[in-house]
Amino acid sequence: MASAPAQPAQPIQAADSRAGAAGPSAPHAPPLNEIVALDALALSDAIHTRRVSCREVMQAYLTHIAHYNPAVNAIVSLHDADALLAQADERDQQLANGQSLGWMHGMPHAVKDFAACAGFPTRKGSPLTSAAPDTQDSIGVARIRAAGAIFIGKTNVSEFGLGSHSYNPVFGVTGNAYDATRSAGGSSGGAGSALALRMLPVADGSDMMGSLRNPAAFGNVYGFRPSQGRVPYGPAPELFVQQLSTEGPMGRSVADVAQLLATQAGYDARSPLSLAQAHGAVPFASALQRDVKGLKLGWLGDYGGHLPMEDGVMALCEASLRDFTAMGCEVQSCAPDFAPERLWQTWLTLRHWLVSGSLGELYADPARRDKLKPEAQWEVEGGHALRAADVYRASVDRSEWYRSLARLFERYDFLLLPSAQVFPFDAQMHWPSSVAGKPMDTYHRWMEVVIGPTLAGLPAISVPVGFDARGLPMGLQIIGPAQADLAVLQLAHAHEQQTQWVRRRLPPMLAGTARG
Repeated sequence: MASAPAQPAQPIQAADSRAGAAGPSAPHAPPLNEIVALDALALSDAIHTRRVSCREVMQAYLTHIAHYNPAVNAIVSLHDADALLAQADERDQQLANGQSLGWMHGMPHAVKDFAACAGFPTRKGSPLTSAAPDTQDSIGVARIRAAGAIFIGKTNVSEFGLGSHSYNPVFGVTGNAYDATRSAGGSSGGAGSALALRMLPVADGSDMMGSLRNPAAFGNVYGFRPSQGRVPYGPAPELFVQQLSTEGPMGRSVADVAQLLATQAGYDARSPLSLAQAHGAVPFASALQRDVKGLKLGWLGDYGGHLPMEDGVMALCEASLRDFTAMGCEVQSCAPDFAPERLWQTWLTLRHWLVSGSLGELYADPARRDKLKPEAQWEVEGGHALRAADVYRASVDRSEWYRSLARLFERYDFLLLPSAQVFPFDAQMHWPSSVAGKPMDTYHRWMEVVIGPTLAGLPAISVPVGFDARGLPMGLQIIGPAQADLAVLQLAHAHEQQTQWVRRRLPPMLAGTARG
């Protein structure tokens, strides 16, 4: 398989704003508003008990965003403030009349810039997309709207979601909440950074190659990749093949993640492979308490030395294993009976095939091809070189990978794996060219650690596990058996109660502003 284009020599040129322009902290930071400091469920309760009005909530968030967003460029296509306040007033009137649309009633929300949201353009980080506002919502966005959210804008992404670093020629680079000169991850990097900086109560995203898990690890928050089919995707032209990516929730607490998942999840006839449970049928948020004593956890580590890790990543993740044992779990090292390089080749084939299918029409036009980043062109060209037999073999190998993990789940209740192989890196880099001295032969090899749950279609959540000496965060994946989404959330919730990393370590921009 051909290697991706070499690491570009020139730094990223941001289009509209440069991540980190304000430095790692915002000057003259105001005190952290008590409203934006609330987690999503607490904010929902404050709105519904009328302790705060929807207008007050919107004013607080818009003020907070105006101060912090320029430093990280996480929220894009921000809507007009007066129009948003008018929508908040409508929500207040509805509450006065005894009407609540749902748990997100009056809450500001920004949609990942991949999903269609009526009234906003979906740019996907590419100049090849239309700047005209969408006229309809995607399935997931429609469910969030029905739950009462007020859409304030979009969250920034990597171009067409390729690469786990959110930069693009339309909106520029998104900086990390803990150091704005470093990457926020991707492709849900805008969502992760905005969430960590309290610019959003909760966030939606999507995940093909760790795009919910990597930004969560880089932002000291939670990102959950649901089981395949748990969250219906679409409407879309192709309904059956695009199964590597899924939409899912991010939050500052597992309860918030679970509540948003309940909003997103459930069967939709427009998505024939979505799970048959009715929308809202699984009470994820209300069933998080579980006795985790005696659970057996399998630690996959670095796949026996196969995965290069930046110094400090494994130390943090291995230290976190003591938190699980303190909770009463039993942790043992383990390994799947499947060659890691075979897994990687399976990934390359299927990703080439799918990206080539989705971007092939743009590539076919030389004028538009030149506007695709080199990594996107490489993916399409890799797809063109495949034979039908190659794709079928990759699907067979993917199936055997699933069976290999199923055999591990006969011995272990959950599997554990680092969420990333590197800490947040310089935001002006396109991607890490080497990890621990090992050259990366593709633009995404440095995120190889996330492909296992994706290819198996398993639920996986990134939970925070601490910081390195530079104050840069890291996360750990908790992986469950097929469709055991609630069980994964329950273990993550227990880990959250044990560690409380989100509450213990605010981003430096906010650390001097917190009250009480």
